[in-house]
Amino acid sequence: MPAPLTVVIPTLNEASQIADCVRGLVAWAGEVIVVDAGSKDGTAAAATAAGARVLDGAAPGIAAQRNAGIAAAKHEWVFALDADERIGPDLAGELAAVVAAPRHEAYRVKRRNVFHGHVLRRGHWGRDWVVRLFKRDRRFGGPTAHPGLQGVTDFGALSHELNHTPYRDLRHHLDKLITYSRMSADDLAAGGRRASWSDLTLRPAARFWREYLVHGSVFDGRLGVIHAGISAVGVFLKYAFLWERGEQRGA
Repeated sequence: MPAPLTVVIPTLNEASQIADCVRGLVAWAGEVIVVDAGSKDGTAAAATAAGARVLDGAAPGIAAQRNAGIAAAKHEWVFALDADERIGPDLAGELAAVVAAPRHEAYRVKRRNVFHGHVLRRGHWGRDWVVRLFKRDRRFGGPTAHPGLQGVTDFGALSHELNHTPYRDLRHHLDKLITYSRMSADDLAAGGRRASWSDLTLRPAARFWREYLVHGSVFDGRLGVIHAGISAVGVFLKYAFLWERGEQRGA
């Protein structure tokens, strides 16, 4: 019997992976909703064919898309999933058990992050907990690039991991890094923040050494150097884009 749980997935041009994502859910989840923000690559059709209910033409933005799906959910409990994440059999079984007898208002899950074919157990990817299971009266908000569930203080923790493969290759990684850096810069600019000299120089350097030494990426060899370096580049780009916003305002 399917678990009384709605899985909500925001998408934008995810035709290459949305069908695989949905097929892994329809066998056990009571409802799968894909909230598509006007994809041009056939994402909506692929999701429908795989068995999802599709809300097409939603306003773009992770929080807005998730919230639209949550509002349309028929089950009391909702799991917020991304197209590059997969729920394995162990986590699926745990989710079914939790929603049948919940003890908390919401639950967080640790992501098992695969970075260029390797599972990362160090750096910030190795400590990646996200709140994804909750009741449908909750909504997402906060930073544009990484919104969080709002208004919940009573969290439980799931024991099984959520599989996450965020990047196809290094180019895809950098493309997403630029997109998220722009979003973060826009959020800072909207709050009146301007980029300082230390933002552009000290913050990226501090991020590299924290990831590489403090959080243990040094033990991942060359992959660890790449991981820490890209993390530092992301910080630099965020403040470089923020500097650009300031220049544009000044002009």
